Amino acid sequence: MPSGHFGGIRLDYSVFDTAFPFQIGVEQADVERFLEEHLATYDIPVLRGRQLTGLSQTAEKVIAIVDGHPDISAKYVVGADGAHSAVRKLTGFGFPGRDARIQLAVADLTFSQRPAGISDQWELPTTGGYLLPLRDGVHRFLFGGSGAPQTPVPIEEVQEAITAAYGPEAVVGEVRWASRFGDASRQADRYRIGRVLLAGDAAHIHLPAGGQGMNLGLQDAFNLGWKLAATVAGWAPPGLLDTYHHERHPVAAAVLANTRAQGVLTVPDPDIQALRAMVTDLLADPAANRRLAGEISGLDIQYRMPGGDAELLGRRMPDRTLADGSQLADHCRLGRALFVSDGWKERSYDDGRIDPLTAAVDTAFLVRPDGYVCWAGDRAESLSAAERHWFGAPQHMRSTVHIGS
Repeated sequence: MPSGHFGGIRLDYSVFDTAFPFQIGVEQADVERFLEEHLATYDIPVLRGRQLTGLSQTAEKVIAIVDGHPDISAKYVVGADGAHSAVRKLTGFGFPGRDARIQLAVADLTFSQRPAGISDQWELPTTGGYLLPLRDGVHRFLFGGSGAPQTPVPIEEVQEAITAAYGPEAVVGEVRWASRFGDASRQADRYRIGRVLLAGDAAHIHLPAGGQGMNLGLQDAFNLGWKLAATVAGWAPPGLLDTYHHERHPVAAAVLANTRAQGVLTVPDPDIQALRAMVTDLLADPAANRRLAGEISGLDIQYRMPGGDAELLGRRMPDRTLADGSQLADHCRLGRALFVSDGWKERSYDDGRIDPLTAAVDTAFLVRPDGYVCWAGDRAESLSAAERHWFGAPQHMRSTVHIGS
C-alpha cells in the first residue's frame, strides 16, 4: 500500500528516509508459518492444545504448570499469548482500559466471482467495509460482524457482508482465515513483574486501525529479545531489562490513543463528520500529515536515551549501502550491535557483540541489535560511555580507537 490512512484519511509515507515507503499486506497464516519455520531451526518444541494453568516465580526461576505436560522451569517467561493472556492474568498484571463497544470481523478470502468494482489496488476504507488486496487473488476484508465475540466466522456471514458492500455479483469462494475483534482499548500497567514479561497483544489491545498491531507487537519482541538474551547470557548491564517497559509502554499508549481517535472519526454522526472534515483539512498540511504518518507507520519512534541530542539518537538507523556493497539492514538480522563509521580509522571488538561496519556517513553511529541508534558522534569518551550503558563495556569489550581527521 503506497500510503497509509488515519480513520480513512490518506497519509503519505514517501517523506521518510526509507527504501520502502509503503505498507505490505501479508496473510496472517503466512506470518505464522514463517515464524514457526524459523523457530524450528532452533529445535525448540511447540506444545499445541495445552493450557497454562499456573505460574509462580522465585528469585531464581519461574515455574509454569501446563496441562498434560510436566512442569516447566525457566529463568524467564514471556507472555506473548494474546489479548486473553493467561500469563498476564496468572501473574497479576493490571490491565486498565475499557471494553469493546463495537464488534467487527476480518477474513482473508478469495472470490469465485468478482465484479469489476473490486480491484487489486489499495483503496481507503469505506462505510461498507475495508477490502485490502493481498496477493494471488486473496483479499482481506474487515466488516461489521454479527456474531458473538470469540465465535467462528462462517462463510455465510462473510458473504452477507460482501453482498451488502459490493452487490450480489460478488461471490466468496473460500475463507482462508477469519477472526472477530472489537474496539476494546487496554494496556498492561507494567510490562515486567520479576521474571515474567509481556509482549504484543498480551500487553496491549486496541482497534486495529491503520494496521499498527503487527508492527507494535513485533517491535515489542525485537526490543525485548536482545535485552533478555543479554540478561540470560549474563553480560547485561544493570537495569537493561527494565528499559523494555520504559521504552515500549509509551509507544503502545500512543497507539491506543490514535486508534481511539480513529474509531471516533468513523462514527456516522453529523457532528462527528464535521470534526472529520476539519481533521481532513488539517492533514492536508504536510507537517501534520508527516507527524501522523510517522506515528501510524512506527517510523518516527524515538526512545529517550542518554548521550546528547543528536538527531538520530533513539531513532531507527536508516538503511545505508556499506563500503563492501552490502546493506546495513542485512547486518541487523544477526542480533548484534553495529558500529557504523567512516572517519574512525580503527575500532576493534573481540567478543562478537558489536560488528564494526564502514559506510560513507557524516558521523559515527552505534546501533543497538533492534536497529535503534544509541550513540552518534565523534568522541571516543562518549562512545565508551554508551558501550558501558548498553553493553556492559569495558569488562566485556576491549577496543582501540584512532580518530581520523
